[in-house]
Amino acid sequence: MAPVVSQLTIDSADPHALARWWREVLDWSYAWEPAQDEDEVEIQPSDGGSTHWLFLKVPEVKSSKNRLHVDLRPPNGSDQATELDRLLGLGATRVDIGQGDVPWHVLADPEGNEFCLLRGTPDQAAAALGAETSGT
Repeated sequence: MAPVVSQLTIDSADPHALARWWREVLDWSYAWEPAQDEDEVEIQPSDGGSTHWLFLKVPEVKSSKNRLHVDLRPPNGSDQATELDRLLGLGATRVDIGQGDVPWHVLADPEGNEFCLLRGTPDQAAAALGAETSGT
């Protein structure tokens, strides 16, 4: 049996602010109500599924491109343009990491951590995968 991933841990200058921002982006909740003097904050999917994200306070600042990043999809019933506007409105910024002309957007959170906004919704991605596996 394989181990289970419990958390994705993210170094942060201000874990409270960054966790709050990602909670808003993902519509997640706190795993516990963090005290302001805590150096770690954990968020989780509101439905209890998936891997939690743990934000830890560290003294170092981010100095280069992430080695690991998150790919987000627009939710079903929405589209990439709508979600891009929402993310930019929340404070995400566009980032050029040399990606060239691609169908996704590379963005950064308020602390500069890169993430991607993909084009298709989960339903569209599932339909495309289904078409690939069925040979159509």
